[in-house]
Amino acid sequence: MATAVSLLSTYADKAHLNPFLNDHGYKRALQDTSWADGLRGIAAVFVMSSHMTVAFARWIVIPCHGKNGAAYLMQRPIFRLVAQGAAWVAVFFILSGFVNSLKAVKLARAGQTEPALSNLAISSFRRSFRLVLPATAATVLSWFITQLGAYDTAKKSDAYWLYTTSPNPSSSWGTAIEDLVHAIRTTWTYNPENPYDQPQWALLYLLQGSMFVFTALLITINLTPRWRILTIILLYFWSWNWGIRLGDPMVGVNVFTGIILAELNYSEYPQRFSKLSPILAPPLVVCGLILMSFPSQFQDWAPWSDFLQRMYFKIAPRNSEMSRFWPTIGAQTLTFTVVMSPHLRRALSHRWFLWLGKISFPLYLLHGSFMRSILAWMLFSQQSLTEIEEEGHKYTRYPLPGKLTFLVVMPIFMVILFTATHFWAIKVEPHFGTITKTAEDIMFGKRENRTALPIRKD
Repeated sequence: MATAVSLLSTYADKAHLNPFLNDHGYKRALQDTSWADGLRGIAAVFVMSSHMTVAFARWIVIPCHGKNGAAYLMQRPIFRLVAQGAAWVAVFFILSGFVNSLKAVKLARAGQTEPALSNLAISSFRRSFRLVLPATAATVLSWFITQLGAYDTAKKSDAYWLYTTSPNPSSSWGTAIEDLVHAIRTTWTYNPENPYDQPQWALLYLLQGSMFVFTALLITINLTPRWRILTIILLYFWSWNWGIRLGDPMVGVNVFTGIILAELNYSEYPQRFSKLSPILAPPLVVCGLILMSFPSQFQDWAPWSDFLQRMYFKIAPRNSEMSRFWPTIGAQTLTFTVVMSPHLRRALSHRWFLWLGKISFPLYLLHGSFMRSILAWMLFSQQSLTEIEEEGHKYTRYPLPGKLTFLVVMPIFMVILFTATHFWAIKVEPHFGTITKTAEDIMFGKRENRTALPIRKD
């Protein structure tokens, strides 16, 4: 019996499932930051599930059926997180601020200012390439299959997210080239919009947030940790006011939260409170997840969301956005709790979560195209066009299939999607890294400069 218990304990420890940590385990867990990859992977899956929900189960988006009406299980707090894309995008922004500032903060705390500044310069350069190149490739892929008519079935389906985000083919290949250039350009302009890949609306703000991080750290890198944290906290509260002027009011508050979490990561506080983690972490996580569950519409229908709505009007900054205010606060609560909890860090560092983190960006970029093409074909190819009435208007569309079809199709589609994203991560992403490194070497003068004509030796 003792041997069996020992073997189970050993396996749980290696699999990051053991909730009981000794002093060495606490210290090792608090030094590990790979949890950020695990949480990012989970966030990517939930962003995809939110699009699935809007496509096939829009009733989950509202908190209940009618004012003070009955609520199904999936409409209740925490369970409804499958539909809360905005909350998980907030997690993306916080983790972006955390990861982008981690090394610079560590170097600054060690008094290595020059290496920290160099790291900021290189990181800001690489960040632009590592966002723009994959996004452009995903846009080209979606554009190409659009011209082949691969989205036609989705366009004619009764799945809301599918038919509203499926573009029409261009009238000619010449026009298609113009449309492609326009789509790539507008992805990175104010009020971004990419007709071939709707989720790319967030990428401009991710890039913008990264520049906020690099600029804030550039200004504060010579300050002591205490004064740097106070300055970032000031920027956090200040950004509630001016963030809306830059297109998205939640970018600054989330990336500055990420910097604060990076500072907290290297402070003594996580170690000091680590013993209390089993007591404090669960209620904080539950609180964060409930706040992240705040619906984007009809907030006054359910008592719990109506209470939060009334609280919003009392305490929220003037320029905040109600549908995203509480999900943002919830995401910040969740990530703060993870930083302070060695148990949560260890759990999120499980190899399966790390794998999700590895494919998170490809999953974010590709899931929309795969849903509008492969999934639409799998679900609707056997359906007949039917006249459907919606809000007083009649449309001819493919009706949603039955539950049995979903039960059969969805697992197969998930295997296809995750296989494709894994392939992209191991075969395609390295090429973007190579291009980025080549550009860095050339533009930073790391390669030998060659003149246009040979130099005379005499």
